[in-house]
Amino acid sequence: MKLTVPLLLLVLLVVAGLSRAQVKTSLLDLTNSIGSILPSLSRPANHSRIFYAVMFDAGSTGTRIHVYTFIQKELPVLDNEMFHSIKPGLSAYVDSPEMAGHTVKMLLKVAKKTVPRLEWKRTPVVLRATAGLRLLAAEKAQALLDQVQHVFDESPFLVPDNSVSIMNGTNEGILAWISVNFLTGHLKAQTKKTVGILDLGGGSTQITFLPKLRVSCSLADTICRYKLNSLVITSLDETSHVLALTGLEWRVFKSSCLPKKFRDEWSFGGLTYQVSGDPDGYAGYKLCYQEVLKVVKGIIHQPYELQDSSVFYAFSYYFDRAVDAGLIDGVQGGMLEVRDFKKRAKEVCNKMTKYPPISSFLCMDMTYITCLLKDGFGFKESTVLQLTKKVNNVESSWALGATLDYFHNLKIH
Repeated sequence: MKLTVPLLLLVLLVVAGLSRAQVKTSLLDLTNSIGSILPSLSRPANHSRIFYAVMFDAGSTGTRIHVYTFIQKELPVLDNEMFHSIKPGLSAYVDSPEMAGHTVKMLLKVAKKTVPRLEWKRTPVVLRATAGLRLLAAEKAQALLDQVQHVFDESPFLVPDNSVSIMNGTNEGILAWISVNFLTGHLKAQTKKTVGILDLGGGSTQITFLPKLRVSCSLADTICRYKLNSLVITSLDETSHVLALTGLEWRVFKSSCLPKKFRDEWSFGGLTYQVSGDPDGYAGYKLCYQEVLKVVKGIIHQPYELQDSSVFYAFSYYFDRAVDAGLIDGVQGGMLEVRDFKKRAKEVCNKMTKYPPISSFLCMDMTYITCLLKDGFGFKESTVLQLTKKVNNVESSWALGATLDYFHNLKIH
């Protein structure tokens, strides 16, 4: 599989100029009964009406559509998810915004095929953009959003207020936490534990978990009972473009993490960069790790509670790169220790001259993931992560959490 986004390269490009960690404690306040709309994943025998919701995830590397089917009974039940994605992301069309609208229009065909025609006018359609648009200049990002809004307004679906917007990294992490804990059954009233989440996208990374500190209310039947005092770390995001960095000149990137003879152009956020290996230097894991460490160490806050925290589910690029490196099955996923990433990163990097990997960026990405987990977040090498793409056949992302949050804001119970 060809890797579409070199993670460390993106990190190096966007992190230049950072002077402190971007550490945020979530303040998302779902203060009332969102728990009353938390469905399960089984169809009741005697259900009443079916209703739908369409959520677009406009990410850095692609645009995805989630069409959720709910069954309204005493409590709504999540019955099905239809998922489809298109690459590249909307930010790739920064110089031709109309193409962003075309992308969304193409994906809306999935919603039209999934949602019965009689339900279109009652089915809300919402788009939330993440780091790809957060990293653009405000006027350029708005031009893309305006095109999407125009497509929505001309569609037959229900278009609510604030249907198209950019979501900040804190909410991205919180809503992903809601999605995974809901899908794993950890938001039920009798549940005393939750799971943490690790999300690694093309332009941002989030870690979210419920801290061990006492909260002001007990774990009861609503998400608000947690007060969502989850610690969310958003980093490598919402930063200025490259000004200066060791070994990095304006739009020119040379790295020991790449094969020595590698040369290519790479575009992101409307800018094109020249990337290459170091033909006069050395390549390999040790030198690559030193490069990554300059970016990661000291920039990302290490929460002490990770040492005895809950199980962590890792998805997005954690999952994709583990598949590309042959560590897990691309369908089933699997359990990995942090040291597994480290071992495979060494193998890929130290052999890339003799045995080039499928992607020239695999050494860079695997080393970055290793360093991010160990020296960034502070996980032990023995920490076990659950690598997953789907939970109960539903995509593990923030989209479901955002849909539940949307219903709550509409006071749909």
